Amino acid sequence: MTAVAVSAADPPDETLAAHYGDPLREQRTMLSSGAIVDRGNRSVLTITGPDRLRWLHDITSQHLIGLPAMAGSEALVLSPHGHVEHHLVLADDGTTTYIDVEPGTADSLRAYLDAMRFMLRVEVRDVTADWAVGTVVGPLTSQPAEPIVALPAYAPDQPYPVVALPGGGFARRMPPLGDGVPTVDLLRPRADAGEVAAPAGLWAYDALRVQAGRPRLGIDTDARTIPHEVGWINRAVHLDKGCYRGQETVARVHNLGRPPRRLVVLHLDGSAETLPTRGSAVQWRDRAVGFVGTSARHHELGPIALALVKRSVPDEAELLAEAVPARIDPELSLTPSEPVVARERIRRV
Repeated sequence: MTAVAVSAADPPDETLAAHYGDPLREQRTMLSSGAIVDRGNRSVLTITGPDRLRWLHDITSQHLIGLPAMAGSEALVLSPHGHVEHHLVLADDGTTTYIDVEPGTADSLRAYLDAMRFMLRVEVRDVTADWAVGTVVGPLTSQPAEPIVALPAYAPDQPYPVVALPGGGFARRMPPLGDGVPTVDLLRPRADAGEVAAPAGLWAYDALRVQAGRPRLGIDTDARTIPHEVGWINRAVHLDKGCYRGQETVARVHNLGRPPRRLVVLHLDGSAETLPTRGSAVQWRDRAVGFVGTSARHHELGPIALALVKRSVPDEAELLAEAVPARIDPELSLTPSEPVVARERIRRV
């Protein structure tokens, strides 16, 4: 029987469950036996036609020519200046490429894709009404579907393994969450996606996602975000492929090695009753140096958050995240800070 959500999540996820009564217990269940998170508000597009992979290769940041059947990947659509406009998670079954993206972004993505079709043999469809995304987090011992258990392990720099599900749809291995917690995305017919054996809400999922430093487009990013700032190089950007929109910025920042900002994991003062509001300012020395994205309560780490801050903010800085004292976890954050003293000396010279 499907569990009844106790609390709805915040926008843009208000149609999903934040938790089912005890989000900390749901996190522990994920780690001990596995749980399924409803992410059914994600938009889903399909692309068919013999030119689909070559076409996606040309217009996104990922190398997709030669992607084998039953494999997945991530890709970005960038602006001419290299800012991230869309984050795509893909799976291809040999005839159709399935793409799931953040809720509410399908229309703009489809408009861009249709504008780039020219004379190629591709067809783009929005199938969100028919397909729903879910995510299995944990060792999967409580999940009955053998194809999921049989999925090969995640391997960096390799396509994501995909297997077909008996009732239709597929399972796609994804990079782990938390501290190496196995993760599998499910894409199933929406009519069948409501029945789950061990449900967990977005609060539990987000706690492990924040720990892993995994951003969401539009929540942990803004209109100026470039891939280097949030860990999408290599995973969603292939550095050895040909020309695509925004490539000049990608190559320049990669060669210089100095993106203007970096995604960090913040440890928040546990004495505060509330978490910082999404989009609120991160302050250092009485000036804004970034913003808060996702905040969560982790069952072991306590209150944590993702924040996009200036590269010059040192790891040891005493920060305020919407008046909540915070500090950077250098072991969980993506890139080291830039030495402030060295920069000041260069300016004086």
